Amino acid sequence: MAIQREGRRIYVRGAVTFDNVVEITRQGMALLDEDDLVVDLAEVIELDSSAISMLFEWLRVAHARNQQLYYVNLPENLSSLMQLYGVTDFIPFDTNITK
Repeated sequence: MAIQREGRRIYVRGAVTFDNVVEITRQGMALLDEDDLVVDLAEVIELDSSAISMLFEWLRVAHARNQQLYYVNLPENLSSLMQLYGVTDFIPFDTNITK
């Protein structure tokens, strides 16, 4: 698992599961500042439903700081989980922004 920021884009790579979601969430929050950001999930290779809580926590922090946060390149299984839990409308993702 790796997370890094390059300009206004945050890249999440590897697995996001119950085993490491707390650490990834913490690392991601440390990268949030006053800039509007894009979180790129193209290189997430494994995930479970805990990834959704991570996305919501980052959104909560970003909104508290009056910044916009968008998610791009969502893995298909994450999109399926979001639909299953009925949260698709609450997580801002943009299919028009790509790598």
